[in-house]
Amino acid sequence: MSNKTAILRSGATLAVIAGVCTALVATTWHLTADRIAANDKALLEQSLQPALANTFYDGSVSESRLVLEPPHGLPGSDAAIIYRVYSGEQPVAALFVVTARDGFAGPIRILLGVDIDGVVTGVRILQHRETPGFGDKIDARKSNWVEQFASRSLQDPPVARWKIHGDGGEFDQLTGASVTPRAVIKAIRDTLVYFEAHREDIFAAPASKDEP
Repeated sequence: MSNKTAILRSGATLAVIAGVCTALVATTWHLTADRIAANDKALLEQSLQPALANTFYDGSVSESRLVLEPPHGLPGSDAAIIYRVYSGEQPVAALFVVTARDGFAGPIRILLGVDIDGVVTGVRILQHRETPGFGDKIDARKSNWVEQFASRSLQDPPVARWKIHGDGGEFDQLTGASVTPRAVIKAIRDTLVYFEAHREDIFAAPASKDEP
């Protein structure tokens, strides 16, 4: 057998092996894609639940999502996400994923639930880089600080008192940290103001095409 023939035969063998491997990968992906998508959706649903305390709704929270590219009027300079929550065909709440830009150590990503009447159903911190032992107590895994916002609204307290106690406001700050809670409280207040002004538009808008 000549060297040329051997090289051609080796190349053909490698091509067959590559084709078989590609087919196996494609088959595996098709068999598992739906399961992976279902798992991702379940994890998303689970992560949204803490911000919907005592809220009764039907179906999947993540099924009616809006992605608002900046500028959008909500806290943060990146995209804001809104999940609309329904009971039957009636809207009952909205979940906002927004960003407080002025945290002590950088932006703070916040999940905020608001019922149809503008009352906070829950708050969770999704991402931050705040100082361990001080600013990181905004995280529900570190303290119950975020629980103080549940059941509050722009009427309780009035807008002017959506501040920490040290600034003449209604809300507790964190020992050794004031910049961080200021940023979070301001983001929550501004989101409530946005919701009050755009409530009908939020629930009337079509869902984003790239829903998870």
